[in-house]
Amino acid sequence: MSAPSPHRPPRTRTAVLFAVLAAVAAGLGTLVLVRADAGLTARQVTVGGVPMTEVRAGPPTSGVRRPGVVIAHGFAGSAQLMRPIADTVARRGAVALLFDFAGHGANPARLPGAGSNTSAATLDADLDAAVGYLRSRPDVDADGIVLVGHSMGAGAVTRYATGHPEIARTVAISLPEAGELPPGRPTELLLIVGGAEFPAFRRAADDAARRGASTGRRSAVVVPGVEHISVLFAARTHREIADWLPGGEGTTRPRPIARLAGAALLMFAFGIGVVPLAALLLPRRATGRRPTDPPSGREPDAPAPTDSPVLSGDRVPFGGLLLLFGLAVLAAVVGAAVAAVLPTARLPLAVGGHVAGFLLVTGVLLVAGQRWLPGWFGVSQPPPGTPVSASRRATARTAVATLALTGYAVLAVALPIHLGLTSALPVGARWWLLPLVAGACLLFLLGVELVAAGRTGRHLLVVAVTVVVLTASTMVGLAPGFVVLVVPLFALLLGWQAAWATVLRRYAGPRWLPAVLGAALVGWPIATTLPLS
Repeated sequence: MSAPSPHRPPRTRTAVLFAVLAAVAAGLGTLVLVRADAGLTARQVTVGGVPMTEVRAGPPTSGVRRPGVVIAHGFAGSAQLMRPIADTVARRGAVALLFDFAGHGANPARLPGAGSNTSAATLDADLDAAVGYLRSRPDVDADGIVLVGHSMGAGAVTRYATGHPEIARTVAISLPEAGELPPGRPTELLLIVGGAEFPAFRRAADDAARRGASTGRRSAVVVPGVEHISVLFAARTHREIADWLPGGEGTTRPRPIARLAGAALLMFAFGIGVVPLAALLLPRRATGRRPTDPPSGREPDAPAPTDSPVLSGDRVPFGGLLLLFGLAVLAAVVGAAVAAVLPTARLPLAVGGHVAGFLLVTGVLLVAGQRWLPGWFGVSQPPPGTPVSASRRATARTAVATLALTGYAVLAVALPIHLGLTSALPVGARWWLLPLVAGACLLFLLGVELVAAGRTGRHLLVVAVTVVVLTASTMVGLAPGFVVLVVPLFALLLGWQAAWATVLRRYAGPRWLPAVLGAALVGWPIATTLPLS
């Protein structure tokens, strides 16, 4: 008896097993997220165009005033990203206020000069609106206002506290620089920095602590083993903030990763849920062949009836792999070199415009390379008279499957990120930026799909080269420096798309379907999380 083809779609029993696992993971994730809200109430308001979220443990108590904590996120962050800190301080008896700076999260306003010093006035105005609102709450002690900020937000809160001595205490997490801080102001300043962050953040914290050592209470804390983002979810960070509160109550143990864990379970559920969904929506292939395998009338090991240097199946000459690697490097390097001068760089999406241009050019070159040298990549051209394959017919089943799977991809990436990490819902200009960014991602992933010729190993090779070149471009000044901080998430999304592509190739779906789903997986976070500028 011959062994089953490794490219045959999973049997019904396997699909049911994955469906059960996805349902269990989704249930656990939902339970974790619900428990993260236990004992807390959240109220959303908009003041002066600034979206705010007020978090407290229990309703206001008549005659009792609590410390108020205004929490400011960093560049490309949002109120949702800082929600775990709000949970911690609320459970310690304070009233927490989260808000979205202009260009971030649910705030549709654009941030002038996003990522530069020219945005300081806008940041200060948004922060002032948040402080004013919190002071107006009847159960908040106006003399006990604490400011907490991360990265760009850390710069904003220290700058604000310097000019407003009525601010009781300030916490700066990953302060970018201390050059604007005069000696001794703000007086009560806690500086937190991750042990794995870039050295400049550690130097800024040490410099700020040293400047105020003789005139006020300042403390610099290094949280070991965390970098610029994970420092927000470190238990040590939350304990230090809770202990810094004036007159804080309770000793509730912080749970900084509760929402993140719930979101991770939801994302895992959506990730494996594509297996039963694809089995339900897409037809099985008539044989175990992939789209790039030879027709059934020819033996698998027989040479292709062309002068192509590539044999059918998985056997690719070493020269072909070198050519694939070279094409990927060339396409990515050219993409990195010209992305800064493309019109996409002027899109009102900080960093995202550059990434979109990079993916657009890289994708065009990959598609062109496959068209010029199709044989090297195992993509045989159909001889004259060959009927159009079923994967290219606009059948009703294909249309339904494409729409359903694309909607599923959007839900799979947007819902977990929005519930457990950061804002992922489009507002304002993001609605028209979204199709542009998704289009650039689609072209890039279509190019990857073509040159990979349906092989997961080749797909991962091209993606890895792209990620490495994008990272290197920040080191040589071709890309904005902030890109290096989002590369891990970018690589994770591309890996997710590669896994889904492996599943979808086992069915008789359109050849472009993995690229369409990947455009949703990668494009949606880029368009909805990076700042409007």
